[in-house]
Amino acid sequence: MSAIWYECKVKYRKLDEASGMLKVKTEPFLVDAISYTEAESRITQEMSAYLSDSEEIKITNIKVANYAEIHPFENSDRWFKSKISLIAFDEESGKERKTNQYLLVQANDVKEAYENTVSVMKDTMGDYTIPAITESPIMDVFPYFSGEEDDLERIQKFTELKYSVPVLEVDDSLKSENEVTV
Repeated sequence: MSAIWYECKVKYRKLDEASGMLKVKTEPFLVDAISYTEAESRITQEMSAYLSDSEEIKITNIKVANYAEIHPFENSDRWFKSKISLIAFDEESGKERKTNQYLLVQANDVKEAYENTVSVMKDTMGDYTIPAITESPIMDVFPYFSGEEDDLERIQKFTELKYSVPVLEVDDSLKSENEVTV
């Protein structure tokens, strides 16, 4: 089971570099998780490392992000959304088909984002184009760093929570003749 990337909008007080005062900001962050509940828990945990104990955060929105892959690069401070069009030839219709996917690539500017996207795609066997690269509002990405055992444990815990439904006992005298016991 692979993790899904969730975009979490977080409202918190942040030091404004220009004025030197604390201002309330709402900024998007990315976390990988296996559920909305875990995404909420993870973003709260990750953000608490950047805030003092007295400061609070408010999660205003959580949604599944539509990124196929996330690619961080060292010495880069901004995130860019690269639209990749994978080109395939449909033999039945005789036409080219384009399938779009989005990559989140870290870079310092659009030119570097293009170069980083090309380097990520260099091992791709098929043809592709890069029709668009735009700066993303994503402030930071929090991947789930762990070993395989931790990932399995996390999935098992989620599965146990999801399927741990209390079993109700039914009085046999209430069953009708047409009811089938499962």
